[in-house]
Amino acid sequence: MTTSSGSAAPSAADTGPAQWSVRALLTVVFLGLTAGVQMSDYGLQAISLSAIQKSFAISDAAIGALQGLAGVLVGSALAIPLARFADRFSRKRVLLCLIAASTAMMVLSALAPNFPLFFLGRSAAGITEFAMVPLVYSMIPDLAPQRHRVLANLGFAALVSSGASAGFYFAGDIQSAAVALIPGDMDAWRKAFMLLSVAGLPLLLAGLFTADPPRYIASSDGASGASLRQFLRARWQPIGLFVGIAGSLMIAVQGLNQLIALALERRFEATPAHIGEVMGPILLVSTLGCLPVVAWLDRWLARRLGQAVRPLIMGVCALLAIPAILMLFSTASLQQAFVVVGLFLFITCTANALVPTMLQDLTPAALRARIFALWSFVVSVFSALGPLLAGFISTWVVQGHLLSAISVTAVPALLVSAWCAWGLFQRSRPQAGQ
Repeated sequence: MTTSSGSAAPSAADTGPAQWSVRALLTVVFLGLTAGVQMSDYGLQAISLSAIQKSFAISDAAIGALQGLAGVLVGSALAIPLARFADRFSRKRVLLCLIAASTAMMVLSALAPNFPLFFLGRSAAGITEFAMVPLVYSMIPDLAPQRHRVLANLGFAALVSSGASAGFYFAGDIQSAAVALIPGDMDAWRKAFMLLSVAGLPLLLAGLFTADPPRYIASSDGASGASLRQFLRARWQPIGLFVGIAGSLMIAVQGLNQLIALALERRFEATPAHIGEVMGPILLVSTLGCLPVVAWLDRWLARRLGQAVRPLIMGVCALLAIPAILMLFSTASLQQAFVVVGLFLFITCTANALVPTMLQDLTPAALRARIFALWSFVVSVFSALGPLLAGFISTWVVQGHLLSAISVTAVPALLVSAWCAWGLFQRSRPQAGQ
């Protein structure tokens, strides 16, 4: 492992590269494209839920478990040991292995003859998402100059969001192309997964030419910088509040994200292709449109509040999202529902945009991959609760009214997120006289 460190005052080697290189910039773009392809996989699955439900004859509760737990069980469990490898060995090699594994698991999902095997295949496909998060956010500070780190994080997020949007928007086109290109009598959604898995091959080839940057470890990290247990023991209170903010927000967001296509199809008798064509732009506009807003708010408010501005933004957005999600109860048309969903996603995306930068600020370089892996695991558990709770509420409480179940799941979670954000803001804000 190559590292840079100083023995006195922080230097350029302590904070990262002094300027961009072409290879570093292309590597950040590649990381975003890779994660975007993985997220398009989830968009395709979300649009195909009604077909998957019919193929396997499963309930809303099982669909909620699929959307909530399938991406967590294998991916998040492997993320932490894989991150330990990434902290010690070549991050580029780990990345290539993740791409290959995710491609293979996507093929397995398409060929699964029953729901348990399909569930396991989708769980294994989550490897790329959960293991790539710590890998990417460990690499970006070593690829991007310090002054451009927030923009690099937001740029990566923009590419991921574009992939998620494409999965929704082009789901119908992907299925049509798959049916035309792949012979046999498989279900259309199975052929679509097979076709999307082909994207793994050019990604593997392109990955061979990406950078494997040295780790810029600051002298201030000290000899104990590699002790995860010591770090968590010393910072358990702010870390606990941070997990409360982001985790509770994920319950609300993923409850909607993972089930909204099925809920709108059922409530308004819309076709999956139409829902995907509208949800794609909604996701793209909400996730990309919030980025300049977040960058401006962070820079403007940080002059007075410093890093405390980030939990403040998240808390305010959590409160604003409550009336937005409650409007789902009263939507009378599909168009109104799309507007409400777009408003909710814009607000919650604004809340989440600076989360990676918050963790990078908090974490020593020697621990970045493991901290992000641990964060991914914890947040993935919260994310699983969103669709899982909404699915169970739909099945046993509100008799299949998914839109109502999504709202009932989201409101308490948003209140908890806002409360934790206030606590972290109080701990982080500059004190008078200092």
